[in-house]
Amino acid sequence: MRSLPHHVVFQRLAASKKNGSAGQKQSASGAALQDQILNLLGQMDSKREYKERRLFEEELEKAAALVELNLSAAVKKLILTTMSERDESAEICFDADGHPEPDPSQRDHENVSIKDDIHAFFEREVKPHVPDAWLDESKTRLGYEIPFNRYFYSFIPPRPLKDIEQEISQIEKQILTALPEVAG
Repeated sequence: MRSLPHHVVFQRLAASKKNGSAGQKQSASGAALQDQILNLLGQMDSKREYKERRLFEEELEKAAALVELNLSAAVKKLILTTMSERDESAEICFDADGHPEPDPSQRDHENVSIKDDIHAFFEREVKPHVPDAWLDESKTRLGYEIPFNRYFYSFIPPRPLKDIEQEISQIEKQILTALPEVAG
């Protein structure tokens, strides 16, 4: 599933799929929220660059208090994703439990042979290339890959070009003899 560009998500705050007065009310509420968010961001220093999300969140909360906006988790997430970009020099982001948060754009997976130990494979094949990578055990699945083409496909060579050309020539002759009957 592809994610929408951040500006589209922001624009959709003021859009509604509902019809009639309910839709108008929802659109008006979304437009008011857009204005509040823009006012909130106007309170912050636009020249400052944050390398640590925690500091940005603290400043965001202070600005929200100034404009008397209660930041829901969804609005906070919208602002964070809209106002941020990937930066290798930034501090690592941690979740509420203090664990480093994975970067979804850097997520990858490997098919490991059933004969191989997953941890040994990870240390041998992944760690040397991506030293700060880690193994998410909750996503580890045991399964089998059956390459059907390798086991069940048998190559059938195409007919010789000469045979195909003869067949096309015969069909053209049949069409040309039938054409006067159809047109006449």
